[in-house]
Amino acid sequence: MKTREHAEKLLRLVKEGTSPFHVTASVERQLSEAGFEKLSMGKDWGLDNGGKYYVVYNGSSLAAFTIGKRFAFGDAFRVAAAHTDFPGLRVKPSPEIAKDGYRQLNVEVYGGAILNTWLDRPLSAAGRVALRSADVFCPEIRYVDMEKPFLIIPNLAIHLNRDMNKGVELNKQKDLLPVLGLEGEEKEEDFFLEYLADRLQVEKQEILDYELGLYNAEAGGFLGMEEEFLSAPRLDNLTSVQALTTGLMESGRDRGVNAAVFFDHEEIGSRTKQGAGSMFLSSVLERIVLSYGWSREKFLETFAKSMLLSVDVGHALHPNQADKNDPTNKNVLGKGICIKESSSQSYATDSEAVAVMQQICEAAEVPYQKFVNRSDGSSGSTLGSIASAFFPVKTVDMGVPLLAMHSSRELMGTADQESLVRAVKAFYRL
Repeated sequence: MKTREHAEKLLRLVKEGTSPFHVTASVERQLSEAGFEKLSMGKDWGLDNGGKYYVVYNGSSLAAFTIGKRFAFGDAFRVAAAHTDFPGLRVKPSPEIAKDGYRQLNVEVYGGAILNTWLDRPLSAAGRVALRSADVFCPEIRYVDMEKPFLIIPNLAIHLNRDMNKGVELNKQKDLLPVLGLEGEEKEEDFFLEYLADRLQVEKQEILDYELGLYNAEAGGFLGMEEEFLSAPRLDNLTSVQALTTGLMESGRDRGVNAAVFFDHEEIGSRTKQGAGSMFLSSVLERIVLSYGWSREKFLETFAKSMLLSVDVGHALHPNQADKNDPTNKNVLGKGICIKESSSQSYATDSEAVAVMQQICEAAEVPYQKFVNRSDGSSGSTLGSIASAFFPVKTVDMGVPLLAMHSSRELMGTADQESLVRAVKAFYRL
């Protein structure tokens, strides 16, 4: 598949994946079309050699795996992980604010968003809604994507703040309230709830709660004189989600199990029931072993040969801020994936695991770079250290380099998506 085709597949996921629930649904669609069978966490799994399976957990996390045709005890698990969430703004309960002739929405910040990049953007909303049901323990769940941009957070004119270009600190409660309409002659207390109910074709009284996030509704696209850049919202971490999905569907081994797991809540620490700090991954892998009639002890023995890739974006060297990067390890867009290392283990990588990944990339002719933080700074962390604490195997942190990470619109090298896909496929095949 050509470089452009991998990038265009990523752009389709960016368009569909407007909330963690929609990201998971898009992955599920791709897996289903590729012949993967859906399992349930609440039922027995009847697994067969040569089978392809997936399970969705709480709507926003998913694990998929393939079993080799000659799979037998002692064969290794090869697991790659990414996350479905991204920084942004989430809608609060009772969010309607009507004052001074405007209708606004009360929102809160999710994750480490670059706040000023959310100003003057066309915004929409997506997520899931819980409705009344006959069984109170099983509310009816609906996914919704408003699609059409209907919100905006307008900037303050420079005439009203002459020091604007010296830097403005935004107050998360006051300065990030989006406008979604003008007040009518009659006051409507539930104007957003009415809008949501109309979209769902239900009465507003049926809506009990929701998990809705605002998203940048701008379409992604190519930039640069030779289209060597890809600019789009949500590249962190949909680049990895799509690479893992493609890699799992298009690769396989006769011996062993290949798995891809997609966690929610990485941007807020992963310590949730569907995050990397949960038992989700290890329970899925253990159930594979138990379905063959092997013991838990046999499952624990698989750790010795298994390996985990934590696939998340890294920081590229910024041409205007080169001093923010390590002086001897510089990652540039379009030059391949980055393997991330940190002595603090904010990236869960050691020399043995790095050596394995380097050889995999070299055998598959995949370009790679190495990333480390400046000694006087830090660049965040990933789910790798957290997930590997529950699945203690050799682990490598890697991903495509980005500029403007956590902006409402990010920038990557077009060729790097193909490099990431090829690296994941080689990991699953070799």
